[in-house]
Amino acid sequence: MAALALKPIDLAIIAGYVALTVGVGFWISRRASKNLRSYFLGGNQIPWYALGLSNASGMFDISGTMLMVGWLYVYGLKSAWIPWVWPVFNQVVMMVYLSVWLRRSRVLTGAEWIRFRFGNGAGAQASHMVVVVFAMLAIVSLLAYGFLGIGKFVATFMPASLALSADAAANETLYAVLVTAVTTLYVVKGGMFSVVFTEVLQFFIMSVACVAVGVIAMQQVSPAVVEAAVPDGWRDIWFGWELGLDWSGRLEAANAKIAEDGWRLFSVFVGLALLKGVLASAAGPTPGYDMQRVLATRTPREAAMMSGVVSLVLLVPRYMLITGLTVLALAYFGDELASGGDQLNFERLLPLVMRDHVPHGLLGLLIAALLAAFMSTYAATVNSAPAYLVNDIYKRYINPQASDRTLVWLSYAASAGVVVAGVVLGLTTKRLEDIVNWLVAALYGGYIASNVLKWHWWRFNGWGYFWGMTSGILAAMVVSLLDSTLLTGVGTVLGVEKNLALFPVLLVITSAA
Repeated sequence: MAALALKPIDLAIIAGYVALTVGVGFWISRRASKNLRSYFLGGNQIPWYALGLSNASGMFDISGTMLMVGWLYVYGLKSAWIPWVWPVFNQVVMMVYLSVWLRRSRVLTGAEWIRFRFGNGAGAQASHMVVVVFAMLAIVSLLAYGFLGIGKFVATFMPASLALSADAAANETLYAVLVTAVTTLYVVKGGMFSVVFTEVLQFFIMSVACVAVGVIAMQQVSPAVVEAAVPDGWRDIWFGWELGLDWSGRLEAANAKIAEDGWRLFSVFVGLALLKGVLASAAGPTPGYDMQRVLATRTPREAAMMSGVVSLVLLVPRYMLITGLTVLALAYFGDELASGGDQLNFERLLPLVMRDHVPHGLLGLLIAALLAAFMSTYAATVNSAPAYLVNDIYKRYINPQASDRTLVWLSYAASAGVVVAGVVLGLTTKRLEDIVNWLVAALYGGYIASNVLKWHWWRFNGWGYFWGMTSGILAAMVVSLLDSTLLTGVGTVLGVEKNLALFPVLLVITSAA
C-alpha cells in the first residue's frame, strides 16, 4: 500500500508525541535508580490506577488491532467469540483471587515466586530455572515480534520523502531500529517509573484518537448503509453448529478467509477456544509485564483493583477504534475489496481506512496513538526482562552481596542485551505470523497445565512443575520445526484452524509429564 499523504500538522503531532514521551521518561527516571525494587517495581509506590492504565496501554498493540478489524469485517458480531483463543478471562480471574495471592508473596519476579511456592529443594531450584528460561524465550520473541511489526507500520505510514533507504525492506529495518532505539533509551534509564508514567500518557493519547474515530464513523455512516453491505447473520452474535455466514455475491475473499481460518464449524471452534481460554486464564499471568504490574502494587487489595480496571479501560476505547474503522470500511471500500478477487489481506483495512477517511490532524494523532501502542508494549516487555537475569541469576547464583548500584547498572546492560537479541531474532525471521504462532500456539500452549496446577492443587510439587514446563518448552520447539501438514490434518479432523488444534496435543503432553 502506498504511504499516506501526511501534512505538516500530522508530522508535527507525531514528532511532538515522541519528544513528549521521551522527555517524560527521562524526567521521571531519577526515581528509578535506588535499588532493584525501585527499578523493576517502582518501589511499590505507584498507585493502582496508574498501574492499571499502564497495563491496559501495554496490551493495546498495533498488530492485534489490525487483526481484530479484519475479524469484525468478515465475521460480524460473531467475531466477539474469536478472542476466546486468548486468555480473555485472565483479568477477571486475576481480579477475583490470583492477583491477591501473587502480591502477598512480596517477590520481585515470577521466577522468585516459584521458590516462594515450592520452597528451596532440588525440584524448586529446577522449577526456578525453567521459569527463567521460559521468561527469556517469551520476552525475546515478543521483542522480535514488535521489531518486525513496527518496521512495517512506520514504513507504511511515513511519506516517501522521509524514507531512510531506497530499498523497501531496508527502509522497514531502519525505521524499526530507530523506533526501538528511542523506546529503549527511556526504558533503560527510567525502569518501571518511566514505563508506567509514559504509558499512562500514551493511554490517554490512544483513547482520544480511538473515540474520535468512533464518532466519525457514527456521523458518516447510517445503520442502513451497514445493513446493505453485509450478508444475513452478520449482525447476529449467536450461531448454530456451523457459522451460518455466506458472503457469496458480495465478497468472495471473505468466504475464502473463513475457509482458510477453518472456523466453518463455529460451535466446535468456540468450545475449544473456551476450554483454552478458561485454562489459560486460570494459569495466571506469564512471567512478563502483566505479572510485574501486579507485583508492583502497594497492597494485595490494590493488586485486585488494578487487575479489575484493566479490561474496563482497555476495551471501550479500543473497540470504538476497531468498530469505527470496520464501519467505515464496510461503507466505502466494499467495491474496492470485491475487485481484488478471493485473495485479500484484511489486515490492510486499518491503514486503508485511515488513508482516506481520517482528517489531517486527527490522522497524525491516530498514527501517534498507534505508535504509542507499540512503544507501550515494547517498553513494558523490555522492562520485565532484566529482573530475571539480574535478580534470579546474577544476584542469586553469582554475587549475592552485590551493591544496589551494581545491580541497577547490570539491569541497564541486561535491558540493552535483550533488545539486541530481539532485534537479531527479528532480522532473521521473515514473517510476523511465524513468531505469533510460536508464541500463542506453541510456547504459551505448553505453559498452561503446570501453571493451572501450581495455583489450584496444593500437593503439586517442584519436580512436577519442572517436568510439565520443560516438556511444554521442548514440545513447542519441536512443533516449530515440524512441517505444518500434520497439524493441518489434526485441525481438519477437529474442524478448527491448525494452531488451535495444537492446544489439546500440548495439553496432553504437558499434563502427562
